[in-house]
Amino acid sequence: QVQLVESGGGLVQAGGSLRLSCAASGRTFSSYPMGWFRQAPGKEREFVAGISKSGGSTYYADSVKGRFTISRDNAKNTVYLQMNSLKPEDTAVYYCNAVNRHINGTSLLPYWGQGTQVTVSS
Repeated sequence: QVQLVESGGGLVQAGGSLRLSCAASGRTFSSYPMGWFRQAPGKEREFVAGISKSGGSTYYADSVKGRFTISRDNAKNTVYLQMNSLKPEDTAVYYCNAVNRHINGTSLLPYWGQGTQVTVSS
């Protein structure tokens, strides 16, 4: 069973930056596109960014385009999310998961990691 462990969240002022990491166990990590999702209080989980199996293609939700960058290191079984110019509306718990496609994909694994909290103060 693949395990997902997200880290790197924290409290930051608006305009600041954070880099999230998602470490995945298992030898099949590079076989899947990966995605970052987020869930704000009282809202549904939403797809934020996706990356293809090789890392050669990426996709971003309109709300984060130009500010967030997704990347992956298949040798380390890790996917990253660099978040710049953070806004209070980016406040949420951030999760990663394997996805069926990197463009606005849906999660493949029937479970989620613990997520990492990102809080952006105004």
